[in-house]
Amino acid sequence: MSTPDAVVVGSGPNGLAAAITLAERGLSVTVLEGHDEIGGGTRTAELTVPGVLHDLCSAIHPFGVGSPYLSALPLADHGLVWRWPEVDLAHPLDDGTAGVLLRSIDETAAGLGADGDRWRGVFGPLAAHFDTLAPDVLGPILHLPRHPLLLGRFGLRAALPADVLARRFTTDAARALFAGCAAHICRPLDRPTTAAVGATLIAAGHAHGWPVAEGGSRAITDAMASLLRSLGGTIETGVQVASFDQLPRARTLLFDTTPTAFARIAGDRLPARQRRSMRRWKYGYAAYKLDLAVRDGVPWTAEVCRRAGTVHVGGTFEDIAAAEAEVNRGVMPRRPFVLVGQQYLADPTRSAGDVHPVWAYAHVPHGYAGDATAAVLDQIERFAPGFRERIVGTHVTGPAAFEAYNPNYVGGDIAAGSTTVRQLVARPRPTLDPYATAVPGAYLCSSSTPPGAGVHGMCGHRAALRALRDL
Repeated sequence: MSTPDAVVVGSGPNGLAAAITLAERGLSVTVLEGHDEIGGGTRTAELTVPGVLHDLCSAIHPFGVGSPYLSALPLADHGLVWRWPEVDLAHPLDDGTAGVLLRSIDETAAGLGADGDRWRGVFGPLAAHFDTLAPDVLGPILHLPRHPLLLGRFGLRAALPADVLARRFTTDAARALFAGCAAHICRPLDRPTTAAVGATLIAAGHAHGWPVAEGGSRAITDAMASLLRSLGGTIETGVQVASFDQLPRARTLLFDTTPTAFARIAGDRLPARQRRSMRRWKYGYAAYKLDLAVRDGVPWTAEVCRRAGTVHVGGTFEDIAAAEAEVNRGVMPRRPFVLVGQQYLADPTRSAGDVHPVWAYAHVPHGYAGDATAAVLDQIERFAPGFRERIVGTHVTGPAAFEAYNPNYVGGDIAAGSTTVRQLVARPRPTLDPYATAVPGAYLCSSSTPPGAGVHGMCGHRAALRALRDL
């Protein structure tokens, strides 16, 4: 068998995006995957009740449908179908009301009462120009922007602590709705730049909605794999790469791995200074996940939550900020922030009769070894009395199990790296060339590189473009 032009280690969305980018330019490409199944964070399986499909990690994909790269690929021709719920996001409060995010910013604003005009003023311009901004936002922070004025306007909001931007709003509903989105950054909400992810998720939601992939998140990487094979690429599963000595002498090598894993694989080929830098890569909050089979769905007190594909559970802005601060101190909150996915509302193929998959995970301290099951269920029960009685199957994935499932999820960090200011700007290390390494012909293409976590393929695509420049 001839040696391929390029080898990609890892078959998550970024690894496959890198492979497709190279194959589209006429290179022969082989993808090596350590797991028996491709997909990285986009796998789907029957974990509880036969016929009930659970997403093992990623579930809701506002950046997938809005990605400048993925949206340009003919993935529909390879089986990918996007489905949207009636309500994109809901955030219940203790009084039985909820903040609601709809694709229409006007309808969202109408539901936020006194904060409607403020919501439209803060997020409307970002949503209106999301597709123009996306190539700049979904890339390295240190770069020459295509649209400097638009990016500057976004940056003025993104650089703020979330608790500062939240002061624009006066109602609990608007403040909580923003808090749940901001908390995706997995940092205390009083720190600089913590408004960034929340603003981006909200803008993406108003621009494209928060859809799911029909048949489960695995459908995304299944479609990407099919496209890659149509371009002549190959994928080998069950191949654990521990060192460069295992790899063929390809012209270029791309690694959908963390910096610490790459340093381990590269060994002495990596100069000591860069090896130390990559080994200093820091990991952040962990995920503690419950996959639940629930008869007749979740009995949310706020009726709108029963129609929402995503429900953020945590109470007020202050409740969520307090919980995230505890996690940052290494303390397991009594009332953690919980993200709940009800993907079956958009995609009924995931259910078995009246038994539906409910996807829920909490932010917990890095490497947390305790049992957070009761805390997660208590939070959902707080806003949906009688919920426990409907559960007919449970599957638990704690931080250690997440790392075993995907080596990139060190200590249960499904973002593959903490989102501190330093690691947002200098991702994965202080350099203007974030994808290249000091090993000739070797590049990083994982979510530890810009723009970071999310099923958007931009890390892999940009890394492959960088490799092509050298070729």
